[in-house]
Amino acid sequence: ANALRAAGDEARGATLYVTLEPCCHTGKTPPCADAVLQAGVGRVVMALRDPNPKVAGGGLARLRAAGIEVTLGICEAEARRLNEPFLHYIQTQQPFVTLKCAVTLDGKIATRTGASRWITGGLAREQVHRMRHAADALLVGCGTALQDDPQLTTRLPGGGGVNPLRIVVDSRLRLPVSSQLAAVTSDCHTLVATSERAPVEKQRQLEDRGVEILRLPSYADGRVDIEALLTALGARGVADLLVEGGATLSATLLQRRLVDKVTVFVAPKMIGGDGISVVAAFGVEAMADALQFYG
Repeated sequence: ANALRAAGDEARGATLYVTLEPCCHTGKTPPCADAVLQAGVGRVVMALRDPNPKVAGGGLARLRAAGIEVTLGICEAEARRLNEPFLHYIQTQQPFVTLKCAVTLDGKIATRTGASRWITGGLAREQVHRMRHAADALLVGCGTALQDDPQLTTRLPGGGGVNPLRIVVDSRLRLPVSSQLAAVTSDCHTLVATSERAPVEKQRQLEDRGVEILRLPSYADGRVDIEALLTALGARGVADLLVEGGATLSATLLQRRLVDKVTVFVAPKMIGGDGISVVAAFGVEAMADALQFYG
């Protein structure tokens, strides 16, 4: 709709190329199909039908009923890759989980002391900020928050960028109120997912800083139930979740088959056997039990 408004009269009689079927329902914005009709577009080339039940071919039907020529299925495979998070969310009501790791050649994410800045170079870090800009939320574990005191903001080359919702998995509310993640602004929010047994007084202290606290069920070992967290995030509309966790959080997500995509940045460095591995142990004894990924 924004592109059509920007085009103005030049859109009349033009061909519109879209990756996804224009919607026909009112959500946060008016129906896109109506905007196409009002702009006077003569032809629409779309890659995919919208799997949202609220659309269900309705946008396509509305355009054709108005006499607009519609071509469907062009570059469908490419469009599916481009819209992976949205398609996954619509079909499952769960976030699409991308696990991002920066590792050395020998698979380490930090030295034995926890030092990790910087494993990768500037170009890789720029790409990470583009990934943050595209994500709805960014997830880390409490260990990463305590060790690195990260900002987890988006800093694109030249400035700007949209900050994702920052989420910390912290079963005991150990996040310091003086940390950068507890510094909440109008465009930079933080949610801490914690257990039902976390101290109430610490919750009040963090909430006084503007941090949102979400209490969730726990696993038998006291750690926050990640499945419950993903369900809660899906309910609040988080479709694209980027994980920049340490070894423990990464292992939990992988072991429980909760990761949809893995992005690994590999640096030409080695740390050695006493460094921290990219994933903590999760009990694989036979090669047949190893996690297998497909492109």
